[in-house]
Amino acid sequence: MELFFLALLVILMATALGSGFPVAFALPGSAIITIGIAALSGYIFSSGTDAFFAHGGPGQWLSAGVTNFRGIYWEAERDTLIAIPLFVFMGIMLQRSKIAEDLLVTMARLFGPVPGGLGISVVFVGALLAATTGIVGATVVAMGLISLPAMLRNNYSVPLATGTIAASGTLGQIIPPSIVLIILADQLASAVDQAGAIRQTLYKQTTGEISMPSDFAVVSTSAGEMFLGAFLPGMVLVGLYMAFILGFALINPKAAPAVHHEGKFDRKFAVQVFVTLVPPLALIFLVLGSIIAGIATVNQAGAIGAVGAMVMAGYRLRDGERGAYSPAIIAILSLLAIALVVSFIGAINIKRIETSQDLLGLVIALIAVSMLLIAVFWSGWRTLKIEDTLRGVMVETAKTTSLVFIILVGAAMLTSSFRAFGGEELVKDFLLGLPGGFWAQFLIVMMVIFILGFFLDFIEIAVVVVPIVAPILLADPSANVTAVWLGVMIGLNIQTSFLTPPFGFALFYLRGVAPAVVKTIDMYKGVIAFIGLQLFALAIVGLYPQLVNYLPNRASLLSETAPPPKNPRLQYCMENLVYEDFQQNGDTILSAIQTAEGLDVSYLPEDLQKDLAKGFEQARSAIPQMTAIVDAEEAVAAAAGDYRPLHGEVRALERDARRIDETIEELKVIVSRSGETGIYTVAQGERAQARIDVLTVEHDALLAEIPAEWEEVNKTFADIQKAETKARQTYRRTVDQAYEPLSEVRLILSDADKLASKEAEIEGLKEAISNLDAAAAVEQIEAVRSSVGEVEGASDIRKGLSAARKIMRGKTPDKDEAIAEIDNSLAELKSDLEWRERGAAELLPQLAAYDEVIKDNIGLRQQSRLPDGLALDVAACLSGHRDISLNF
Repeated sequence: MELFFLALLVILMATALGSGFPVAFALPGSAIITIGIAALSGYIFSSGTDAFFAHGGPGQWLSAGVTNFRGIYWEAERDTLIAIPLFVFMGIMLQRSKIAEDLLVTMARLFGPVPGGLGISVVFVGALLAATTGIVGATVVAMGLISLPAMLRNNYSVPLATGTIAASGTLGQIIPPSIVLIILADQLASAVDQAGAIRQTLYKQTTGEISMPSDFAVVSTSAGEMFLGAFLPGMVLVGLYMAFILGFALINPKAAPAVHHEGKFDRKFAVQVFVTLVPPLALIFLVLGSIIAGIATVNQAGAIGAVGAMVMAGYRLRDGERGAYSPAIIAILSLLAIALVVSFIGAINIKRIETSQDLLGLVIALIAVSMLLIAVFWSGWRTLKIEDTLRGVMVETAKTTSLVFIILVGAAMLTSSFRAFGGEELVKDFLLGLPGGFWAQFLIVMMVIFILGFFLDFIEIAVVVVPIVAPILLADPSANVTAVWLGVMIGLNIQTSFLTPPFGFALFYLRGVAPAVVKTIDMYKGVIAFIGLQLFALAIVGLYPQLVNYLPNRASLLSETAPPPKNPRLQYCMENLVYEDFQQNGDTILSAIQTAEGLDVSYLPEDLQKDLAKGFEQARSAIPQMTAIVDAEEAVAAAAGDYRPLHGEVRALERDARRIDETIEELKVIVSRSGETGIYTVAQGERAQARIDVLTVEHDALLAEIPAEWEEVNKTFADIQKAETKARQTYRRTVDQAYEPLSEVRLILSDADKLASKEAEIEGLKEAISNLDAAAAVEQIEAVRSSVGEVEGASDIRKGLSAARKIMRGKTPDKDEAIAEIDNSLAELKSDLEWRERGAAELLPQLAAYDEVIKDNIGLRQQSRLPDGLALDVAACLSGHRDISLNF
């Protein structure tokens, strides 16, 4: 019966959407009606309201709905959704203020003389508007009103003209900032958690290990990472569009002729191009650049974009009038002043004003911020008073945002009901049962999303389909794809939903503003080529995941909050790079180690001498141990060829057997709860038991198909893998032990001057002990003791101070005995200073030279962060997808 109600749910939803019923009510309405019918049927015809639910019942569905509602509106972890109204405001403001129109007209004049220049200018402007607005309807309508008549007037092919405008208008769905990417990031964040739990369970079931190595975890995503990941694929799509139009124009010049502008390309025109093009580009730089540089979150960048759009609208609405640019100029000067203060003085904190320079920076910053606020409010006042633009933009923003959020809530309700009737398990079983592994599953999902795009809007696809299929795809260790890559691939696919007939929204928008001479069939013909280009771009991004993953990895590893080199996720790539360094510079490294071993360290304390000697010995063994890792890795690769087919066959059988186990466990619950006092009838219990008997036979038959040699082959391969793991662990432990003594000794010797400055403080304690009462003396001793503790390797000196403090804390403080302990500390300090100062003069420069040779290879794991050059190489390495399925 669960399948019946699942089918009823899908039919109700499809019927409601097909009849034109509002999406915001079609999704939750179909869920509520189906849940109600199922609960009522169970109450009347069976054991209770929960009878026809695969999981829980109407109460659990309602609880899930409340949880989803709370998650969308109140959870701080999902604050990414706040960016939606900000970017919507930015887009509508730029469209209402006619900045989009200016871009189209100016770029058409600039590119006109090129074959297909008008079409190329439409694509170029579409990309710019996508990066500033992300509103498909506004972009398509604006370009349809302005560019389409010009293209038709210049004898452009009607299909080419309409296809170019419709396709360029959809770029806002993939080029950041994009509402689609924000929604996908939000949906994928929860999908990653589910996928992580699935992969952890799979690892435990297949290996017997309780915990999974953290470098096998599913990589999460955020809206900022989605923006970065989508940037290069968006540029690839723009390049494909432009190349297609140029090629079409060269092959068939009559269909896309060059258009020569009647005016002159003089200084006046250059100024016009500058004024028209630079502000939108500057806004793009501020919005996306602040995210890429890690200066702002997506929400903060959205606020920057909204304010920037209002400032631009402020001067555009008064174009040609005196003082039109005054607010914008004030805003620019204010931002420059703030940038100069931050660059030359640093972060300003009013509570930490210590120098006259700090005070000057504070004053300049206050003036600049005040002027910036004046510019913003001035621009806001203009947009409010001129044509009531601000009010109209805010009303449209509220409408659009409300629509998005209502659909999110409705989709959450629909998804919960889909799961309640076992739909998620049905989809999971279907996908996992497909031959061909991950890529077969992925292609099916992409095909389904592509077909759904013929009928559904991008929001419905993103919030209904993604939560169901994303956990399954992300959990698969054979592809080990990142959530960013999956999100961008889905985003590119969803983009086609705006072009695919019969319900492509871009086609409807364009049809509404196109003249009667443009036939609908011509529009359908025109978009076919661009749909093909979108699918081609999808294939390119699928084959080269580096296009998506590189920029997020690069931004992460170069940011102020970059993970340290000891992060487990970085080790595989770091070791590959270090191996290359050893291959190229091994002789130089060994020579540096040999030189370091010959240094005179006889005057250092014995424990430091031993630590350094051991460190040099471990450093010498690092290169052969890295070679051992490579040999072990090659052994795994050689054994994997024969092992992989058998592994895939057995894991598939075990997976099917586990699914049967899960069904058996559910049926056992029915059996245990059946009878006169149970919630299920005796007949239901008997049917469940009969089903258990059949499934048990199937389960045993599946396990019997596992080849007899599996256990031995699996154990042999596991031993080879363990050898590689052990080689890596040994290497990591060795390089840590090689570098830690060097780092410690350098810190100790560098603190020689700091330690010398403590002598007077310790000497002053003798007078304090003699003249102060016990409590005050203890307080002063503690202060000096803490001060000495800031010096590296001063624990022996602190011992006397600790003893003196203990004496003065006693019931009968003995001042002479405490002073004697202070003298012991002074003696220890003078003894330490003797070898420290000599080491700082003689040994420290030589250790620094040694460190310079090994810090980016042997000592890499001990650095606070990756050097920029290595960070870029690691980012490139991490950007591919590594198959880790043989570890499961």
